[in-house]
Amino acid sequence: MSSIAKNKEIFRFAYFASILSLCLLGLTLLPRISIPLSLSYVCYLMAAPLLPFFTRIFHNRNVAIVFLLIVFTVVALIPLFYLLPSLRSEIERVQYYLPKLEGLIQSKFFEIKLLVQNKFAITIEDIYFQDTMAKIKSFSAKLLWNLPSFLANTLEWAFLVPLFLFFLMKDSTSFTRLLLKITPNSIFERFYHILHELNTKIGDYIFAKFVEASIVGGIITIGLLILGVRFWVLLGILAGITNVVPYIGPILGAIPALIIVYFDNGLGSSFGGVLMLYLIANIIDIAIVFPVMISKIVDLHPIVVVISVILGSQFFGFVGMIVSIPIAAAVKLIALEFYKKIYSPL
Repeated sequence: MSSIAKNKEIFRFAYFASILSLCLLGLTLLPRISIPLSLSYVCYLMAAPLLPFFTRIFHNRNVAIVFLLIVFTVVALIPLFYLLPSLRSEIERVQYYLPKLEGLIQSKFFEIKLLVQNKFAITIEDIYFQDTMAKIKSFSAKLLWNLPSFLANTLEWAFLVPLFLFFLMKDSTSFTRLLLKITPNSIFERFYHILHELNTKIGDYIFAKFVEASIVGGIITIGLLILGVRFWVLLGILAGITNVVPYIGPILGAIPALIIVYFDNGLGSSFGGVLMLYLIANIIDIAIVFPVMISKIVDLHPIVVVISVILGSQFFGFVGMIVSIPIAAAVKLIALEFYKKIYSPL
């Protein structure tokens, strides 16, 4: 290869790397765009296999895209509009319920403190309890403060997701060709393979986790409604969201419901029923949903999964715990490609 060709290839590689870096940076710094874009990408993965079928029925690709867009919009908006009024009402009730719950927790703490002091002559310092309560109050206040903006963002996503989905279905082939056109020749084949694998694995993982969270959240929401637990919509949504986090997510989702039921009814049948509900929902998840949908897609050792979640939490908090698994799967895929390149026989 001549020096001119080498220099041209270097410039192409630098340009290619710059474009990818700017795109990743933009997605990281602009969550109002990256979140609905990610949601529309998941919908695109669901719609893409159906597009050829409906194109043959309508004899027009654009008409098929519009039809699928309408179907996805209706399916998404029906539960949204049904749950939003209940969710808004429960958020308002939570603001009045929290001070009462705080008082009950304080009285229970002092009962336990007195019991331990009388039986074991050990004094539990108030500072630890007060520090824990301050952190819980701060977290709760922050959560309630952000919920209205989350609801507003949901309405914004209801407009942006169908818009992004339309152009993804319409121009996905053009986007792929454009990206491959600027890919340097030296890495073209491997980049195309990695792009295809990432698109398949990460897309399937996101979709599978969405289905998994929906199943668990749906079971718990319906169960809490039947058991007559207050804030059943809010707790059901929380269970679905926290379930996205491997291993500790189900525990995080169950704690608020168990606390509420305990201080409302004590350690009675209601507490046992709610505890059994969460156990059944997560047994279904662990025994059926996770092995069938998640483990085969990710193909990561459990130790790698745990370490990924810990590192994600360490650097990016709760969001890092959610995205840590697909990122780990992507890193593994890229590392294997480099390994094949380095150690492949000449």
